[in-house]
Amino acid sequence: MDALQVIKVNNPQDLDKVFAIRKTVFVEEQNCPPELEWENEDVSKHFLALLNNEPCGACRWRKTENGYKLERFAVLKKFRGKRIGQALVAAALSDLPSDADYIYLNAQLDAMRLYSRFGFIAEGEQFEEAGIQHYKMVKKHHHA
Repeated sequence: MDALQVIKVNNPQDLDKVFAIRKTVFVEEQNCPPELEWENEDVSKHFLALLNNEPCGACRWRKTENGYKLERFAVLKKFRGKRIGQALVAAALSDLPSDADYIYLNAQLDAMRLYSRFGFIAEGEQFEEAGIQHYKMVKKHHHA
C-alpha cells in the first residue's frame, strides 16, 4: 500500500523540492516561461506531497485582494492517477482560515473535474495563461 502524505512546507529544503516539482511540470513539460512561474512565493503557503517519502506533487495558496487563491498544482508525470492532486486540494483547503469566504483558482481544462469534486464551479469565459487554456473556478459554499 502506497503511503501518501501532504505536508505544509516550513523549511528551505522542502521548499526546494516544491520548486523542483513545479519546474519539471510547468517549465519543462508545459513550456511555461520560467519568469512567469516564480512569483509571490514568500506570501504563499506551500504544500509538498510525498508518496512513500518521495516528493511527487506540490501546490500553494495565498491571500489576494479578491480572496484566497489556490494555485500551482503540480504532480510529476510518473505519479499521476494516484489521487495525489486530490490530496493536495484537500490539504490546501483544510489549511485555509475558517473565515475564508471567497476561494478560487485558475484551472487548466484537464484539472477541472478534480476541482469540481471539491465544490468549485467554473465562472466566466475560457482564457489563456502561459499558452494554456484555463477557466476560473470558484468554490461554492454550502451554508446550512
